[in-house]
Amino acid sequence: MSERAEALAVQFEQLIGELMAEIEQCSDKQWRLNCKDEGWSVAVTAHHIAAGTSQIAGGVGMIASGQPFPLFTSERVDKLNEQHARQHGDCTIDETLELLRHDVPSAVSLLRGLSDEQLGRSATVFASAPPLTTEQFIQRILIGHAVGHLESMRAAL
Repeated sequence: MSERAEALAVQFEQLIGELMAEIEQCSDKQWRLNCKDEGWSVAVTAHHIAAGTSQIAGGVGMIASGQPFPLFTSERVDKLNEQHARQHGDCTIDETLELLRHDVPSAVSLLRGLSDEQLGRSATVFASAPPLTTEQFIQRILIGHAVGHLESMRAAL
């Protein structure tokens, strides 16, 4: 097992633990508050993190195994985010927590199983940016994505 992979897994696990604690403490009124940075409710923002976990973990696996990665553009990301916000505007606390409980363990397991060689593999992820290593993708996208949205949720609460 890679010590770097273990450290990333622990960091992600702790972050999701913080997210779940924030969600569990939300009243119904707080759940509907607006997150200024996203323009979404706390509900949609939390659900967005939860729903993105398995998708982003899939990207981690693709890069780590050397599979071609489908390029993202800012337009594609914006479209996916808008679609998610429309579809999950009425999501519940329980539904969001269940999604996290279901998807996070396999993402953490994937992280823990990565070798240093796999962490060093790279792919072009965004059409307008240089390639990212698997480790950078984990730090910036899997972890960074959740950190940014959690900070926005906390500011709204």
